[in-house]
Amino acid sequence: MSLNVAKIKELSEKHPKPAIAFTYGTAGFRTKANVLDSVIFRVGLLAVLRSKKQASRVIGVMITASHNAAEDNGVKLVEPLGEMLAQSWEAYASALANAGDNDSLVSVLEDIVKKEQIDLSKPAHVVVARDTRPSGEALVAALKDGVAAMGGELTDFGIQTTPQLHYVTRCLNTKNTPEEYGEPTNEGYYAKLAEAFKRIVKGKPRLSTLHVDAANGVGAPALHKLAQAIGEDSLSVKIENDDISSPSKLNHNAGADFVKVQQRQPEGITLIPGERYASLDGDADRIVFYYADKDGKFKLLDGDKIATLAAGFIMDLVRDAKVTIGGQPIKVGLVQTAYANGSSTAYVKDVLKVPVVFTPTGVKHLHHAAEEFDVGVYFEANGHGTVLFSKAAIKAFHETTGSTDAEKRALETLRGLSDVINQAVGDALSDLLLVEAILVNQGRTFEQWDSAYTDLPSRQEKVKVARRLDFVPIKADTELSKPEGLQAKINAQVAKFNKGRSFVRPSGTEDIVRVYAEADSRENTDLLANIICGIVFDGYGGVGPRRAAFKKVDDAGDVIA
Repeated sequence: MSLNVAKIKELSEKHPKPAIAFTYGTAGFRTKANVLDSVIFRVGLLAVLRSKKQASRVIGVMITASHNAAEDNGVKLVEPLGEMLAQSWEAYASALANAGDNDSLVSVLEDIVKKEQIDLSKPAHVVVARDTRPSGEALVAALKDGVAAMGGELTDFGIQTTPQLHYVTRCLNTKNTPEEYGEPTNEGYYAKLAEAFKRIVKGKPRLSTLHVDAANGVGAPALHKLAQAIGEDSLSVKIENDDISSPSKLNHNAGADFVKVQQRQPEGITLIPGERYASLDGDADRIVFYYADKDGKFKLLDGDKIATLAAGFIMDLVRDAKVTIGGQPIKVGLVQTAYANGSSTAYVKDVLKVPVVFTPTGVKHLHHAAEEFDVGVYFEANGHGTVLFSKAAIKAFHETTGSTDAEKRALETLRGLSDVINQAVGDALSDLLLVEAILVNQGRTFEQWDSAYTDLPSRQEKVKVARRLDFVPIKADTELSKPEGLQAKINAQVAKFNKGRSFVRPSGTEDIVRVYAEADSRENTDLLANIICGIVFDGYGGVGPRRAAFKKVDDAGDVIA
């Protein structure tokens, strides 16, 4: 069987490619929505090929731009078990998106079929969902044309959170197997999380109301339905910034990314000491928590804090349950990126005694590394993460009976955690329940959770550059191999600051580099960040207006302005 070239060309004519180069990165394709039509059509073509390559298993397509503004949109493909697209196929996505005409498009398709030895006679199944952006509906229509051009079958799940689409994809591919993950519907998602959460917190006092900023995105209606499924006797939430009917409000001065970067509460929320707060991002795959201390000062509980809370709790449960795999202790580990605060890493390694490994930035790297543990915890500092349980670990939780009440309680909690956590992908709603369940069991407040360790002051900046690909990160993004000489200059500046740390890495989607800095005080952190930004801008291709805060240094590395 061969490609239906006539049909591919006919439908492709409806979706002409603009004179823009596209790159499939960590977040898939993401840019202004008005230039994505051809990209989404071609993602439909690729999704069908991926399904055929995967023996007709279901492939997911999520149309979202996450925490970006409403005028942006994007798309990413989801593998059969809810993972991100295999890295080896990212180049295919970019090649299809950049094919200049229909003949080139067909040539790329034929090349993929040949290289991957794809049997085109196999059926293909694709599922799609989108967030609340007004551009989503038209982009789904483009995807439908792409799937139809390749003879695939498409199921449209409408508006969902990104994690719900990952969950549904995994459920469909594991149905009627020993690894069956759940009912592949929104109702099945809510029911699974709600039932597991109620098991974990049963018989314990409910926490005070959690005020949740939903970024005026799809997380608002989803959390409302989840809270209804759980019941107010077990979980009390008050949803703020829930206007999904006004596109301009999506992620505007609200949401997890805004709170993390700005280090303050979002619009629409007034901080009151003693109250508890959380923010989702626009597609509900990230969450951060925060509160006001007794003096009214904003205090952030980010992905590092979530990761350390989860890792410590799970490690204690494993010890209390005395559960083993093949007679060996269960291996619990934490996976972090270079953005993890240095204090969190020290706390996990030195106090919790949990092994820590580092990976490059990006969920696909974290997820893969977490799979090396029996229980792998991974969170980026931005609040995106989850916990992975190996098949052997879940089997051990269910087959171990426990000889004391304490062991039995620990085992039941571990079983509940393996269900309440969305193992397919980072999930803000699932992670909200994870944190609430742990704090209920520990009887801890946000302040007590926060007191485990004190973050070093940190700062993130962006520098616009002419060629981001000139910056080549190594050692899990903590250093650069290129441009020549830049890493040595960064090292020299870092050495001048107590507890100093800084790194530069290129964005995966736009011509900027990201600068991260830590030091012993806020003043020193800001100074270090601005010195590194100035060095990058002045010596390594900075473009556009030079920010006044960026520092200038002389040849000896001393600040001169």
